[in-house]
Amino acid sequence: MGEAILVQSDDRRTDSYRSIKERVDANADVQEYLKGKKKNGELFAKAACEAWYDVRGFGQVFAFPGNDAVSIGVRGPVSIHTAVSLDPIDISSLQITKSVNLTTGSDPDKRGADTMGMKHRVDFGVYVFKGSINVQLAERTGFSYEDALKIREALVTLFENDTSSARPDGSMEVHRVYWWEHSSKLGQYSSAKVHRSLQVTLKDGIAVPRDIEDYHITVQPLEGLDAQEYAGL
Repeated sequence: MGEAILVQSDDRRTDSYRSIKERVDANADVQEYLKGKKKNGELFAKAACEAWYDVRGFGQVFAFPGNDAVSIGVRGPVSIHTAVSLDPIDISSLQITKSVNLTTGSDPDKRGADTMGMKHRVDFGVYVFKGSINVQLAERTGFSYEDALKIREALVTLFENDTSSARPDGSMEVHRVYWWEHSSKLGQYSSAKVHRSLQVTLKDGIAVPRDIEDYHITVQPLEGLDAQEYAGL
């Protein structure tokens, strides 16, 4: 969404840099406080937060060997839990075979030996994950309300442009995103209480779920705190 990102996977990177260190070294504003007379860990962290969206959102530990290295840590305000399936899942294991020659041997007419492998697949599952944004940490890193809205948009569109052999188009989707905004920095309720207000249960008569419609999805009301609901694409 137009934001500079520090931690990029090599196959999805948007620049020519092959590592975090190369990306940091190429940023003059950040480098100014990494070494020399102006070396300052606090100013370095501030410049890094201004430069990269993921640093001010999720945090980062900067530790580069041979650079008079004292690690510089940034605590990010965005915290996302591990996704957990609501019910036990079945994993299908399939044997796969590569029957095409990868290279040409000494005898080009000789067919290479088949290569066997295994492929594992979850046929169906409904997963729930939760998270929060800490306002005090957001103020320290400069993570803004507009930044938070981009997180929300990313959650709704999580599996767009994420196609792979393990996740072909249409096999995974986001069904619901619930978003709460407190009226105070401390929060009207604890994050745990807000998370518990989302309840997902199987409908009566469903023994083995096979569709999202097999579940009741409800949000228990919390006085003075409304859940904004966003459906997936």
